[in-house]
Amino acid sequence: MPRRSTHSYVLDSDRRLVGTVSLRDLIVARDDFTVEQVTRRKPPFVLASDDRDVAVQMIRRYDLLALPVLDHDGRLAGIVTYDDAMDTAHEAETESFHKTSAVTGLGTNMLQATVGLLYRKRVPWLVILVFGNIFSGAGIAYFEDTIAAYVALVFFLPLLVDSGGNAGSQSATLMVRALATGDVKLTDWGRMLGREMLVAGALGLTMAAAVSVIGLWRGGPEIALVVSLTMMLIVVMGSLLGMSMPFLLSRFRLDPAAASAPLITSLADAIGVVIYFGMATVLLDLSTGG
Repeated sequence: MPRRSTHSYVLDSDRRLVGTVSLRDLIVARDDFTVEQVTRRKPPFVLASDDRDVAVQMIRRYDLLALPVLDHDGRLAGIVTYDDAMDTAHEAETESFHKTSAVTGLGTNMLQATVGLLYRKRVPWLVILVFGNIFSGAGIAYFEDTIAAYVALVFFLPLLVDSGGNAGSQSATLMVRALATGDVKLTDWGRMLGREMLVAGALGLTMAAAVSVIGLWRGGPEIALVVSLTMMLIVVMGSLLGMSMPFLLSRFRLDPAAASAPLITSLADAIGVVIYFGMATVLLDLSTGG
């Protein structure tokens, strides 16, 4: 861990923050020096109205033992210590980690959590996602004629829709963390979208090439074409969905961690079913002259 020095805060007559002075500078300074001469101006600070995560990021960025907290008039209201900030960061990271699996905060550790508490914390999202998965079932039912005509398509359904969900979960996890650490801001969405499009396209092409071999083996050239094109589209769709959802939630001042893996997977599944069987209906009907 980097070595940190102890600082004191220099205030004016109205208790407004002027700067900081380190204990080392006070000890080694000449006897005729004033405190003002060894004061470091414009130190980092947070306002009392700022979110606690702002204090955590500031302490990490400047490697501080403590951070001054000012009121709306610029007067010193108190300090946030490194230990307090790290405790807060640990709690926030645990909460965000739980949300990525669609679990609300437990408020205790796993060993002490009761069966009833674990049930209450896990059941809401699971019930919601059950109804969300109805859309996947509705999509399959809509294309039942295509499925009946080309039974080989069923073999690839789990493989394709799961690939979209996995790609989306990866993108969402990376973006939630980047937003939480401040590496990415809301204004970076356009830039990140373009880069994600390139990455997702490369991933989709690679996975499409792999699945086309299985398509040739299981159903012939027509099925291979359908599954490879669908794989590429689903991976791109899932990746862009997973990348964009945390931005959308942050835009509406919601926790981006709520863009959980189960939520992204459920959305990607429903959209993937429509893409897959829609593609199969169009391409296979064209190939047979229907």
